[in-house]
Amino acid sequence: MTLDMNFVRAQFPAFAEPSLQGQAFFENAGGSYTSGFVIDRLERFYRARKVQPYGPYEASRLGGEEMDEARTRMAAILGVERDELSFGPSTTANTYVLAQAFRRFMKPGEAIVVTNQDHEANTGPWRRLAEEGIEIREWKIDPESGHLDPDDLEPLLDEKVRLVCFPHCSNVVGEVNPVTGITAMAHAAGAFVCVDGVSYAPHGFPDVGELGPDIYLFSAYKTFGPHQGVMVIRRGLGEALPNQGHYFNADTLYKRFTPAGPDHAQVAACAGMADYVDALAAHHGISGDAAAKGAGVHDLMRDHESALLQPLLDMLRGRNGVRVLGPEKAEGRAPTVALALQGPGAEAAEKLAAHGIMCGGGDFYANRALEAMGIDPQKGVLRISFTHYTTEAEMQQLMDALDQVL
Repeated sequence: MTLDMNFVRAQFPAFAEPSLQGQAFFENAGGSYTSGFVIDRLERFYRARKVQPYGPYEASRLGGEEMDEARTRMAAILGVERDELSFGPSTTANTYVLAQAFRRFMKPGEAIVVTNQDHEANTGPWRRLAEEGIEIREWKIDPESGHLDPDDLEPLLDEKVRLVCFPHCSNVVGEVNPVTGITAMAHAAGAFVCVDGVSYAPHGFPDVGELGPDIYLFSAYKTFGPHQGVMVIRRGLGEALPNQGHYFNADTLYKRFTPAGPDHAQVAACAGMADYVDALAAHHGISGDAAAKGAGVHDLMRDHESALLQPLLDMLRGRNGVRVLGPEKAEGRAPTVALALQGPGAEAAEKLAAHGIMCGGGDFYANRALEAMGIDPQKGVLRISFTHYTTEAEMQQLMDALDQVL
């Protein structure tokens, strides 16, 4: 089974936008185009439901129902219980709130394992707990490949470790980490697990229940939705951590770690992400419950992306003055390709823009990973990132432009 690209692209108004014609979008790791389903729901909420939700009158009741629908349907796709899913203003903010909960949950002398492969949003808040007497242990990447070796985690685990934090995949290395195996190692040592899924979820929603971590975070604006952070906290941990919300909401799991009032319209619009998954599943003959449809769509996306990615990796391999971060094979990595060049990454991105290629250059908040691999964050990298709605023609446009710019 292959993706019907005409159907896929018809679901994204950006591809019909006159101002974007002739330009190929390769900065999806920073934020994806938005599905028409999401835009329609967001527009409807602002037009017809922009009142305080959960009240007795019609507009309020419908607004609350749409917010509940988003949580119910996305939780089902992710393979978790409805109240184990929370929405927040961003993944960065959600992680910060979680770190404050662990600050009160842990005792001085206990430890957290973090990596230097992470985006700063999933490592900085945990590292700052050292100020509270929490020991921070760093699980280091290989300086050449950027690989995060599970064998290197084993010596860091003992009875003091309460939490292990790592990315599903890095936003500059791109390699997909074996979440299930790493989670099993951490759980065997008595530690909880927090996975940053921001750079993975755009390539297919994972079955978090099957993967097994206690916390899984990603950003809806990178998964074709509105600007919200999506956070799964499994019940056992969520009920054990200190409540960070209003005291009278402490008995509601999905409110315990969202101290700020939710953006009602954007929460409701997240149901549009589930609409999109359902539409893709129906069009491609994928049946079953929400998790089964999500898994089928996930595999469709990943297969399409891998087929487009390998020719790009082959083209870049061995090119003078170009260092490709992460694996050389599409299998096992996301279509996020960071290139360390002789000059600044931002300069290369500017030159590519003249060829209709929209991508970026910089450190991408992965300073620790770049430094570990011997790359100056001030110089940064050129990052090319795409997702399932990218076409073969756009990949050819990219490779032709790279030929000229590099």
